[in-house]
Amino acid sequence: MRPTQAKDHHSTAESSRGPRPAAPSGSSPRRRQPIQAAAGALPRAADAHGDTAPAPRPGAVDADVPTAIGHMLEQVLAERLIRADALDPLFSRELADRVARFTREGGKRTRSQLLWWSMRACGGDDGATAVAALRLGAALELLQTCALVHDDVMDGSTLRRGRPALHADVRDRYGSAASPARAARFGEAAAILAGDLALAWADDVVAETALDPRTATAVRRLWSDMRTEMVAGQFLDLRGQLTGTRSRPEALRAAHLKSALYSVERPLALGAVVAGADDRTIRALCSTGRCVGLAFQLRDDLDDVFGDPRRTGKSCGGDIREGKPTYLAALAVTRAEATGDRPALGVLERALGDAHLTAAGLDEVREVLVRTGARQAVETKIDRLAAEGLRHFDGASLHAEAKDRLRRLLTAATVPRTADGPPARSRPAPQPAPRTASHPAPRPAPADFVTPEAGR
Repeated sequence: MRPTQAKDHHSTAESSRGPRPAAPSGSSPRRRQPIQAAAGALPRAADAHGDTAPAPRPGAVDADVPTAIGHMLEQVLAERLIRADALDPLFSRELADRVARFTREGGKRTRSQLLWWSMRACGGDDGATAVAALRLGAALELLQTCALVHDDVMDGSTLRRGRPALHADVRDRYGSAASPARAARFGEAAAILAGDLALAWADDVVAETALDPRTATAVRRLWSDMRTEMVAGQFLDLRGQLTGTRSRPEALRAAHLKSALYSVERPLALGAVVAGADDRTIRALCSTGRCVGLAFQLRDDLDDVFGDPRRTGKSCGGDIREGKPTYLAALAVTRAEATGDRPALGVLERALGDAHLTAAGLDEVREVLVRTGARQAVETKIDRLAAEGLRHFDGASLHAEAKDRLRRLLTAATVPRTADGPPARSRPAPQPAPRTASHPAPRPAPADFVTPEAGR
């Protein structure tokens, strides 16, 4: 059933509204007092042997946030591996070590960087707050490990970051001990357990982070919401693959839950809450995250089809071959139906969900996405969502230097990773001319673009 513009208008607004973060009630426009470590704990970082080192200076971390997150991960993982080895050496070697290695070899630490710079922009400048932010950043990286390991099993992907996916690695490790089918099944089962272990470790890190009671309540509520949102989004994504749903509202809803909240909005909210930001600032950052997060996922959808594998780190066309219910695919189908473009519908019907789609077949899909205007429409939507998000961001009262660093991160999240860049018409438009008789007011936005504020 084809969605109408009115339905898409409503659902886009609805998909942009996630559960509100549990911001401390009654907070004033001023930042609250720095975090006091719970239960009398000192603001010091413990190593794997329980010894402590002075808490890092936030200014020193600023120089290289990914490295600081990596150091915190090393501390967290070393402690967990010691405990795993004491529990059972085989379990530690075959499963826990794989989880730790996968997490160490993570990507750009984007989510944990967003958390850190949100904390700094909201005035976090003491050692205890820095430790809390780094620990929560490490927890986000472990949660990402859980999500990616499980995704690879569900999607049947055998490669991750140019290496065998975890389930494929385990399968190959035991390939000589059983039939190929049994080894493959064991690899998938082990990967599910590995993802569960990463999630358990992430939860442990959050629970053991020293926070004052009020901040701890807000952080744990955000963390709980984020985990549930990820599962809901993944379920909607899988259901869309099974049913072949090509609904724009449903595609946006799944993207909002599965990626936008988890990748941008929740990390920003966690950083702000840890810093003790007031309600108004938290709301502004959440509005920023909703817009930029959805733009980020739409960009990822475009990069999957048009991206340069040397820049994306993965082969092209995975979403097409898996039949993912992306907004890009839904829009192409809708536009082809509206114009009666039967050849385009035929290409999409054959290609979406074809696990053996050839490079030539993918080129046909690309041509359809361009010809129907779906690619250009998604580029325009990304530009507008990003601009709306940055308007919310620029209106927030934040510390200038950290605000600039955070703004750059948010802007980079929606940059295309294609060899030729986006279509020429999707470049940012110049500032509008004055509205005079010779320069009429600009045309309204397309009916299926609605900012997150529209449904409030």
